[in-house]
Amino acid sequence: MQELSRSVPHADQVVRVALRMFAALIVGTIIGLQRELTHKPAGLRTHLLVALGTALLVVAAVNANLKPADVSRVIQGLITGIGFLGGGTILKLTREHEIRGPTTAAGIWLTGSAAAVGARYGDRGQLLAILVAVAEANDRAGAEHRPQGGAAADCLAHVCR
Repeated sequence: MQELSRSVPHADQVVRVALRMFAALIVGTIIGLQRELTHKPAGLRTHLLVALGTALLVVAAVNANLKPADVSRVIQGLITGIGFLGGGTILKLTREHEIRGPTTAAGIWLTGSAAAVGARYGDRGQLLAILVAVAEANDRAGAEHRPQGGAAADCLAHVCR
């Protein structure tokens, strides 16, 4: 009977994990819904999957009683993997010398990063993750009114030729 009671998590641990996963759900929903409503690529489902997957792996690493350095390596691997996923959303149209998708890639990376911070650092991290998601969604909503291009876009277009 003692072995069974050791394998069942305490209620406070279940609540802590549920709250961290819920925070990831909020982060993915805020950013993904904004993308979905503006008919952008990588919408709600993509951002939800990235946020929940990242949070799940970070929570699992933390709850496995790994050393902080090992949890850090898990997070580093996630950030790299999410960067690779985001890189797949960037398209270079050679004929027009036009690049599309860096904002989508950055949004995917930010979603995963915010979920990782929220899952790792608990209450403070969850609040930070939600604030980042709101700021990201707000920034994207205002992007329609900014002029296209600029020095950064010109530089990126030149490098990718």
